[in-house]
Amino acid sequence: MTYDAFWSYYGAELIGQWGEHVAIVAAAATIGTIVALSLSLIVYRNARWSELLLRVTGIALTIPSMALYVILLSAVGIGWPPTLVALTLFSLRPIVQNALVGLQGVDQSIVESARGIGMSRLHCLLKVEMPMAWPLIATGIRVSTTLLVTTATISAIVLGPGLGNSIYRGLKSLGTPNALYFSATGIVGVILVGLAFNLALVVAERLTTSRGIRG
Repeated sequence: MTYDAFWSYYGAELIGQWGEHVAIVAAAATIGTIVALSLSLIVYRNARWSELLLRVTGIALTIPSMALYVILLSAVGIGWPPTLVALTLFSLRPIVQNALVGLQGVDQSIVESARGIGMSRLHCLLKVEMPMAWPLIATGIRVSTTLLVTTATISAIVLGPGLGNSIYRGLKSLGTPNALYFSATGIVGVILVGLAFNLALVVAERLTTSRGIRG
């Protein structure tokens, strides 16, 4: 079978897997960002709690991806649920780490000046600390999302969504005419999804960073 014939026959299925890959990564990255930022904002002023948060969110990264999927398989079933839970857990550490470093690295003299002119703690956080820490936080989100793009491929072992299914299908059918087509299409698709997410987040970071900090 030629690649044109392969694409004609399996094209709709592969496009669907691309869409699933984008959707699951976007969902996990969004949930992970909300959770990670919320927790970081709660603890960043306390060194002990910040260290504890870093350790707890780092646990997921010490567990092999395949093992975590298998653990979740017995807890939440197959398909999307274990994939979403696993990817969300994997997303937390890079965002938490950058958020804590960014927020704790804000010059305290600037914070004290803002408080001195009557800003409330919340107002100071939203108008001074968050904007100054945002470039580092945005980098953490970008790193985390890139990590998820590749990690999502392993979800095929629990019948999860995405391009991992094409890669695994190709590997399981080695020696057949379509094996290379499935694997290559899946791998190239993952690369393209990763590049698209990276570009989108770089642009978003540029647009959401204040001009004075951007330089």
